[in-house]
Amino acid sequence: MTDTKHPTGAPWRNFYGRFKGKALRPLQEKMLDEDLPRLSPGPVSWEENPDRVTLDLSEFLQGRPLWLEVGFGGGEHLTHMAARYPDVCIIGCEPYLNGVAMTLGKLRKAGVDNVRIHPGDARHLFDVLPAGSVAKAFLNYPDPWPKARHHRRRFVTEEHLAPLHACMQDVAEFRVATDIPDYVRQTMEEVPRAGFEWLAEGPSDWRNPWSDWISTRYEQKALREGRVPHYMTFRRL
Repeated sequence: MTDTKHPTGAPWRNFYGRFKGKALRPLQEKMLDEDLPRLSPGPVSWEENPDRVTLDLSEFLQGRPLWLEVGFGGGEHLTHMAARYPDVCIIGCEPYLNGVAMTLGKLRKAGVDNVRIHPGDARHLFDVLPAGSVAKAFLNYPDPWPKARHHRRRFVTEEHLAPLHACMQDVAEFRVATDIPDYVRQTMEEVPRAGFEWLAEGPSDWRNPWSDWISTRYEQKALREGRVPHYMTFRRL
């Protein structure tokens, strides 16, 4: 839907997840106040950037590659990758404020400075990211929306994949991890349709994690409950 019904002029985009859970601790509130402004990638929201001016990331990147993580949850993977690859810049998107607060604590502890955080809907960030700027993107254990009538809410739909494709460089890598068989099915149908090529050559390519993977709390829970992770790697065409 493209009707501009929001007072800011933003396109009407339904959002079905949670923005906040239990009350934050005082230290978490303090980190949100102190760290989020410093870690902002620039004006993303419609209130800050109603004309949808493309972000100038030159000062942040300083010639380094840009990676993107959509829905970073508690920030285990985001922090791990930032620490492992200090010569890469990463923007993480996460609308759930409690997860953002947890991540800020991890980033402080790790002492990394190559991360920027958008605490909101990834689609708003896609609006203002420079075209062809993202060299690698991650979608780790996204909300499964298990009911059939809710499958259109999943990230692996045209509404999300088309703008993601536009933000990514040619032959950029897109990684998807999930433990939900039907999410695997929809990913394999929708992601190639959006202009990505699946790179698997054999079963080990989706059964085994990437060499730089860190198992998140969510994955550990899935394994304890007997669910099988799938690790899918795509290339932007």
